Amino acid sequence: MDANVRISDPREHVNEEPRNDLFDLIAGVAGMGGLMTVIFFGMVIFKFITE
Repeated sequence: MDANVRISDPREHVNEEPRNDLFDLIAGVAGMGGLMTVIFFGMVIFKFITE
């Protein structure tokens, strides 16, 4: 039973920029919060229009 297992060092990952992790987290949380705020107010306006 021979499995093809390739063990690689995660530090060799060329597409990842590890220095931006905090900025990426802040941008993601702020972006999701902004999107949810827009959806919330859109639904509130929609509710008042349909009444």
